[in-house]
Amino acid sequence: MDTIVINGLFINSYNQLISSPYFKKFMIDYLGTIEKKGEVPEVLKKFKKKNFKYDDIMNYLYTLTLKPSNDLDDKTRSQLQNFVEGFYDFWREKHRFIVKRERFSKNVNERNGILKSAMYLGEEFENTVRNLYRDLEFNTSLKVQKVFRQLPSGAQVIFITDKIRNSPKIRMKYEWMYSVSFIWSAVIAPPAIFHTKSNKRTGVFPVVKSKFLDKVKLDRGWYAMPIKVGNLLMYIYFNYKYLAHAAGLTNLFEMADLTEPRKPDGIVIFGLPIDYIGNEYKDGVIYEDEIYAGVIPDLDENDYFGYAKKMILTVHNLIMIDKGKLPVHGSLATIKLKNGRKANIMFVGDSGAGKSETLDALGRLDEVEYVNILIDDMGSLSIEDGRVVAYGTEIGAFVRLDDLPPGYAYSTLDRSIFMNPDQTNARVIVPFDNYSEIISPTPIDFFFYANNYTKVESDEERIIFFKDLKSAIDVFSKGARMAKGTTSEKGLSFSYFANPFGAVQRKEIHEKLADLYVGKMFETGVKVGEIRTMLGVAGYENEGTLLAARQLVKLIR
Repeated sequence: MDTIVINGLFINSYNQLISSPYFKKFMIDYLGTIEKKGEVPEVLKKFKKKNFKYDDIMNYLYTLTLKPSNDLDDKTRSQLQNFVEGFYDFWREKHRFIVKRERFSKNVNERNGILKSAMYLGEEFENTVRNLYRDLEFNTSLKVQKVFRQLPSGAQVIFITDKIRNSPKIRMKYEWMYSVSFIWSAVIAPPAIFHTKSNKRTGVFPVVKSKFLDKVKLDRGWYAMPIKVGNLLMYIYFNYKYLAHAAGLTNLFEMADLTEPRKPDGIVIFGLPIDYIGNEYKDGVIYEDEIYAGVIPDLDENDYFGYAKKMILTVHNLIMIDKGKLPVHGSLATIKLKNGRKANIMFVGDSGAGKSETLDALGRLDEVEYVNILIDDMGSLSIEDGRVVAYGTEIGAFVRLDDLPPGYAYSTLDRSIFMNPDQTNARVIVPFDNYSEIISPTPIDFFFYANNYTKVESDEERIIFFKDLKSAIDVFSKGARMAKGTTSEKGLSFSYFANPFGAVQRKEIHEKLADLYVGKMFETGVKVGEIRTMLGVAGYENEGTLLAARQLVKLIR
């Protein structure tokens, strides 16, 4: 039981907490764990004959909240204290969610009132849990702590849900799509820290034409989240075990209202049993029917936020290609210098190429007034009024902490969601909340391929420009980079157009679009080149992006 979901109970007393079915389930799980280790206190063994009498144990614990245990000897007292400490830690190690069903209202004042009520519920629950622990701790140890630490003890996230009302405007033939509860808002207690079973992504999601969606059935353990991926509406379905990734999406994508008057452009299903899909698609697959449907199987190796994010973006990119747009795996930011000069710069590159790291380095330079990130990982290009413009997809960043300055994590602590912060490829999901900007067309001034593997000695070599379309397309299409542990790849690897998320699945069409769009850049004066970040060069992991950023400032200046 790594994920605990509490369905909307208002708990603000010890009696309500201890008598709740959630407490009993959790007690059963914990006692089973410590019994295998032979660590059950002697005083609790009297509540067991063939099996534990859990109700009697909970009554005993409730009695301990009312008065000190003066009748216990030192050994028993010590065992009970260790039990209480272990029980509390066992709880705090879990992913903890409250799901509250509330009718979605078009009235913003009503929605605001519902959110305030949810916040109050969360605060009361957290205080009750923490105070229960403290009273049990005191009444077993009979010691007063000199320092109290307000450890996060309640729900990490509260999801507000509702069912989508019957409406012919949004109905499709798949009734199961509307049978689950839809998340329309969330309350997060940052920093929310989640530990998932996997920490990297593998493979490329194949696209298969199939009537697969006809056989899907989702039970009560499923939730859906409507999000905006750029201008697209997508429904993301999560098995309850993966609600940590649903929480991550709230920092990365704009949540859509339940009143959206149309069917979704695409869907993603996270956590479907492998029996539905087949072992040949254990890393995930995209089914093409009347809608693109990305499916990620319920496997421990897929329990990584990168699967949710990249599957969503792959579906987005396939739709963009169908629309004649060019999806780009890269970053885009407006950089303004203190002397008044500014430029819109786009970096293209696969995971670990140094895109986010170079933008972070730019923001730390004295000459730079601001760096406004419009695209952190994926965008699409369009030709409008005779020029190439870019659109974003995300309102946040899924950042690899290993390659950023140590202070970065602390600077975003109060609004971030951390994934596996104690491991290699630790990630933080930081929100920017700039949806209106990312869906506005942004003209491009510089279009760079982010090269993280070439070691350069002079400033003149850090940025080079291509003289013609063919030489540019050769580099972008090759998609070379030094793997940084963000995926299963090692060493120098290659990915068509640095984009295994739609471009490689539609390579023939993408090649024509790439020629069209990059050719238009040359025609209209956009500077197309390569920036050497050296993020994959040993010894230059931090300095390389800073040196590249300084050269960029010279160009803008």
